[in-house]
Formats: sequence, structure tokens, C-alpha cells
Amino acid sequence: MAAVLRGRGPAALRARPHGCRPRHGPAGRARRLLLSRLFQPRNLQAGGEAGGEGRAGEPTCRSQRLMLQAGLIHPASPGCYHYTPAAVRAMEKLVRVMDEEMQAVGGQKLSMPSLSSAELWRASGRWDRMGPELFRLEDRHGKGYCLGPTHEEAVTELVAAQTNLSYKQLPLRLYQVTRKFRDEPKPRFGLLRSREFYMKDMYTFDASEEAARHTYELVCGAYRRLLARLRLPFLQVQAATGSIGGTTSHEFQLPADVGEDKLLFCPDGHFAANVETLSEGRTSCPTCGEKLSQSRGIEVGHTFYLGTKYSSVANAVFCSPENKAQLAEMGCYGLGVSRILAASIEVLSTEDSIRWPSLIAPYQLCFIPPKRGSREEEEGAALLERVYDDMAEALPRLASDLVLDDRTQLTIGKRLKDASKLGYPYVVIAGKRVCEDPPVFEVWNQNTSEVLFLTKEGVIDLLSKVEVP
Repeated sequence: MAAVLRGRGPAALRARPHGCRPRHGPAGRARRLLLSRLFQPRNLQAGGEAGGEGRAGEPTCRSQRLMLQAGLIHPASPGCYHYTPAAVRAMEKLVRVMDEEMQAVGGQKLSMPSLSSAELWRASGRWDRMGPELFRLEDRHGKGYCLGPTHEEAVTELVAAQTNLSYKQLPLRLYQVTRKFRDEPKPRFGLLRSREFYMKDMYTFDASEEAARHTYELVCGAYRRLLARLRLPFLQVQAATGSIGGTTSHEFQLPADVGEDKLLFCPDGHFAANVETLSEGRTSCPTCGEKLSQSRGIEVGHTFYLGTKYSSVANAVFCSPENKAQLAEMGCYGLGVSRILAASIEVLSTEDSIRWPSLIAPYQLCFIPPKRGSREEEEGAALLERVYDDMAEALPRLASDLVLDDRTQLTIGKRLKDASKLGYPYVVIAGKRVCEDPPVFEVWNQNTSEVLFLTKEGVIDLLSKVEVP
């Protein structure tokens, strides 16, 4: 074995161009991902928030501080952030999970412009009703636009333009994942309350109220499955319809002290509502009579049954079985993509270490070789590289989710601490037991704080159970 592994230690690794080398076979195959090459500006001073948030510019919630310190986000201007590559990876994974759930209920993905005509918003009455939260601008010809915070007007115009739409083509369930804009008077809490954010918004068109109500329940079920897959604690609560409108509305809330909404809920799950919807000051469950519990919450999703509020304005009609034009019954459904990223960190993490929903962690596993100059350096580094390569080959779905912390000038303890801050679900360390026969690796499960001692085969078997979108 020693002959096979000769020349694969840290010195050889450091000499490779750009810190990478092909794993197997000809050039062009997948390469090891080395931590020293990742663009992730860490050690940021969390108080250096552009525009200042909180006293002396200090962040005001856990997720904001942790994301800044880990270099996941960097402030650009008040309420606007750069997302670094690791944050983008997490968000892309989250979007893939959303795609799965939306398409499972018949969703079709599209993309609509961020610029929305002022004429559309005037027709619906929201140009004035939205007030200063709407980013407004004019083109060189004096034509008015807004940067869309939501797209009810735009999607309804799109469907209304289909003059030969038949009832046989319904239901239509159209969704997108795009940047949205809202001129928040006081952006705060990092990605939890920002001026530019990412959202998944779905708009549905049905032939009857009964069908539209069925669609509403389907999409709410998809939201519940999504949050359950992320293993996030959540409440589905009755909510006000606000500026969106409609007659039925629910929010999906993550209980958290930093949340801006006040919630009341039955301990047995029979009832839950945002306090703003309870004008009568309810204190007991209307179903079982139990005293209602209270919590603050972070809204991560919102659903609305709209009826014909927007279809009647744009004349979005379809041809009925009786060959008559009939207004489509609509619903709209939003999920905060960037907000879920931050909210999940807020509710799952400790004060000094990020904990992701494992499904959307930027990378699943970090390998930590021995410190440079240590007794285990030569043999341990070579063995760890072999585990990396064998795992990438045995579990190709995880190949792009593996990182090698090649900063061997640092102690294992320092690199393990960094790994904890960044939130890798698993960390594999070539420690003192790597020189045993057979070699044994130290494996940290960051989500459970469990430490295992496994052979190479045990490590691969453990990671074979990891789900990635």
C-alpha cells in the first residue's frame, strides 16, 4: 500500500497548479475542491454593515452575524447583499427542492421581467395602494415602471393574452424564482428583511372556485412537505390578505424570538393564527378550548386565494364547456428563498456555529488532513486523499459536495473550529488513529455533535445515506 500511495502527501498537493489535481484518469475529469481556493471572505467584522444596522452598526440577529462572519454574504448597500459562492450553492439547492415540490403539484416554471409597467399596477389599483414600498422609475420616454415585489398583474396579463384558452388547459400553475424588490423603510436582520431578495412565486388559474380551493390545498401541502424535508419547525397560520388581496390566506412561520410576527396557536395543533387576524382577542382554541400558546415567528411563505380579483381587471378568461367566456379563479403562493436560507440558520444554529438543513448545506463534507510537520502528516494526508477520491467515485452524486481543507499550516483544532462555523454537516479528520491498521478516521456529525471513529469503508457507508437535491 505504501508504494501505491507514495508521493501523494501535502508537499505534492501544495505544488499543484491552482491547488487542484485530477482525481483519476485523463485531464478534464472532476478535481478535488480545496478550501484554500474557495472565494469565501471569512473573518469579516460583523459590525461592518453598510448603512449601519442596530447600535453602532452591530447586526441584530444570530443569522445575520453568522452569515457575515462566515463570509456567506457581504453588504453592498442598506438591505442589499453580495451572495458569495457558498451561499449561492445553498440557494441553488433550495431552489431544486422547491422545483421538485412545485412540479409535483403540476407547476410549470417560467420567468417574468423584473420591470413591470405602471399601467398594469394602476389598473389593479396597487400603484397607489402600495405606497413608498414600491420602487418606481421612468424610462427615457417618460413611461413609468416599478421593480416587481410580486407579479400578480404581470402573470394575469400574460394569461389574458391567450385568447383561445380552453377549460381543458386548466388548471394552470405557473411559477418562477426571481429577484424581488421592496423599498423597506428600515432594512434589518440581514436577509430576513432586505430591499432585494429572492422569492419563489406561483400563480394558479382554475375553472371554478371549487377547483381553485383544491389547488390551494395542494400547494399548501407542497409547502408543508418542503419545510418538513428541510426539517424546520413551522406553523401554518391564518393570516390577513393585505395588499395582495383575496379572501383566504395562510402564512408559513418559523417560530423564533427575532420574528416580527406574533402568533397564537393551539398546543394540540387544532388552530394557529397571526395575531393581526384576531380582532376579537381570542385566548382559547375554537376547536378544543385549550388555552392558546404564543410565539414570535419569521414568515417564510404566504398563500392567497384570490378569486377573480385580478382576472376581472385583465379579463383573463377561458372558454367554458358551454363555449362561453368565463373568468379564471386565481391563487398566488410565495416562498422566500433567501429568507429561508437566513431563517433556517436563525432557528437551527448555535451562537457561534452555523447549522444548515442538511439538504441545502453548501457542501456536505470537509476533509481535514494532519497538520504540516506532524507525525501523521505523510501517511495520513495520502490516506485522506484516497478516501476523498474513493468517495467521489463510489458516490458521484456527492462528488461536488466534498471539500479538502488543505491549510495544513493550521492545527486540526483550528480547522475543525472553522468547519463548525461554516456548517458542514460532516467533517472527516485524519488524526492520531489514522496510523492504525486498518486506518481509523475521526468523523464529526455537526448536526448531532456526535463523534464517530470509522474506517474508510465506514465513512463511505455513512455518507451513502446523505440526501442531496
